[in-house]
Amino acid sequence: MDAVTWISLLGICLLGAMAPGPSLAVILRCTARAGRRAGLAAALAHAAAIGCYAALTVSGLALALQRSPDLFTAVQTAGAAWLLYLGLSGLRQWSASATATLQATAAAPQSLAQSASEGFLVALLNPKVGLFMVALFSQFLPASPGMATQALMTATVIATDAGWYCLVAFSVSRPRWLAILRSRASLIDRLLNTLLAVLGAAMLLHLARQALTG
Repeated sequence: MDAVTWISLLGICLLGAMAPGPSLAVILRCTARAGRRAGLAAALAHAAAIGCYAALTVSGLALALQRSPDLFTAVQTAGAAWLLYLGLSGLRQWSASATATLQATAAAPQSLAQSASEGFLVALLNPKVGLFMVALFSQFLPASPGMATQALMTATVIATDAGWYCLVAFSVSRPRWLAILRSRASLIDRLLNTLLAVLGAAMLLHLARQALTG
């Protein structure tokens, strides 16, 4: 995988991690309940669950590419359409969801183990995570993906997810940064969904051009 392709993959991974939703709500709640360590435990456990999805998805797509290139092309097209749909649907509901997510806190204390289990399960039990992984990896998997490439793609997803949610946990433990995050929630959510929609549309256009020229 060349540097430009990897940077593109990294960028979309970051967009996916940053989009407000159930995962962000859980990390915020764990941090608000039990402090920075609990938030970090939830963030790292969340990344571990994301890594499970990523490893299974990239290996399955690599197998599909080897056995049926036509099927893989169909998955690519569906994946790009899914990214476009995520962006457009997010734009239709951005104001309410972003505000509700960033204000989701609770007063009851909890242990580090409980925080970690909440972070792990919110990712593992979210079916949209699997769909996003298929949509993402199908756009970047090379024609002959080796184990090193598959490992790099999986590691990129894990590192991006862990890095973002650890940053969230650090920020939420500082009231001033939490206030800034809350005040800009709607703008951030709208921007991220716009970028996802644009990327999905661009990928569909690229696939259409490939079909016409190939």
